[in-house]
Amino acid sequence: MYLGRVTGRLVATTKYEGLEGVPLQLLQPIDEDGEPMGDAIVATAVVPSGPGDFVHWIDGREAALTCPTTFVPVDASIIGIVEQAVSCGRIIGREEA
Repeated sequence: MYLGRVTGRLVATTKYEGLEGVPLQLLQPIDEDGEPMGDAIVATAVVPSGPGDFVHWIDGREAALTCPTTFVPVDASIIGIVEQAVSCGRIIGREEA
């Protein structure tokens, strides 16, 4: 399980059979210091989420299992909203107002 921030939504005019109705989100992975890590990825969202949300996500075969139709070609899936994360006594992932 990993942490990330949703940075946008994607719309696909054509989807693989079994992914109809499953939202796609742009996701920026976050490291243990709360900083962006690597490139943004595309993830399915099995929980309601949108731009700006701090989320936890999974990848690999487990990500495909979260979709209504299992074993679809999915590399990453958002499985929850993070209210607070603490690393070494510091709160991470919080956007400053």
